[in-house]
Amino acid sequence: MLNFKEVLGYHFVDNTMDELVSEVHSRIAVSEKTFIVTANPEIITYAQSNPFYDEIIKNSDYITPDGIGIVIASKMLGRPLRERLAGFDLMSNLLELSNKEHYRIYLLGTKPDIIDLSASNIKKAFPNIEIVGFHHGYFQSDEKIIKEIQEKQPDLVFVGLGFPKQEKWISDNLPHFAKGVFIGVGGCLNIWAGVSKRAPKLMVNLNLEWLYRLVKEPSRSKRMLAIPLFLSRVFRQ
Repeated sequence: MLNFKEVLGYHFVDNTMDELVSEVHSRIAVSEKTFIVTANPEIITYAQSNPFYDEIIKNSDYITPDGIGIVIASKMLGRPLRERLAGFDLMSNLLELSNKEHYRIYLLGTKPDIIDLSASNIKKAFPNIEIVGFHHGYFQSDEKIIKEIQEKQPDLVFVGLGFPKQEKWISDNLPHFAKGVFIGVGGCLNIWAGVSKRAPKLMVNLNLEWLYRLVKEPSRSKRMLAIPLFLSRVFRQ
């Protein structure tokens, strides 16, 4: 069983990565449909200003603290979370689990000429994984994707459409499926494809991954404005 702590009205998983992966493993074992949101300050700030997205986030099965800002906020509010559960690390751990258990994987997102690289590199890293399908994120209709997931019955579906699109897609389409753990993974598919790089391990360990991403992608500066807004709301609370 996982533990939870409330931060700014959202109930975050308050466990270690190993405990979270074990919980996902147990849900896959009984084919229990699961919706996981990997939430950082940008996602929470957006949800607080958009009721439709707020409802989607709160109706998910698990919200994980993907972003050191969430962990800092929890400490400021006197409800300290045990650790940051980064989305890329969660995906990597679940891929490793799938490699051991021969779980079936479906990938959805990124550009048409990139998603096949994501699938190929994941397969190279985890030879025992069965990638039963993948589709780029530039689609006009859900029908083909829904039908393929229904037919292939994957155990894990990684959706990299960026927020809020990926969470909305999961929320809208989850009723169509009989099983599967669905996780919004943002830009993780680009990292697996090799077109984006994750911050060096030292910066990750120092919780400076956000700074690395900002330097590498200056276009993210507008999105980063969500962080001071998020912190101001924490101070007010």
